[in-house]
Amino acid sequence: MTIDRAVLALAGTMVLVSAALAALVSPWWLLLTAFVGANMLQAAFTGFCPAAIVFRKAGVKPGCAFD
Repeated sequence: MTIDRAVLALAGTMVLVSAALAALVSPWWLLLTAFVGANMLQAAFTGFCPAAIVFRKAGVKPGCAFD
């Protein structure tokens, strides 16, 4: 798995978990969904992604998006 796919997997997981928590616990969990979406949007324009930095330090091999 490359960093690119790991970031997408993490973002997708966070969105699904926050949607489930919003349905089962409190609608305030939708703020997590908004945060993940905003982070993905800014990463698309700037190339800066904190999750990619963490995955790189963990030894995940790089992909083409987060070189």
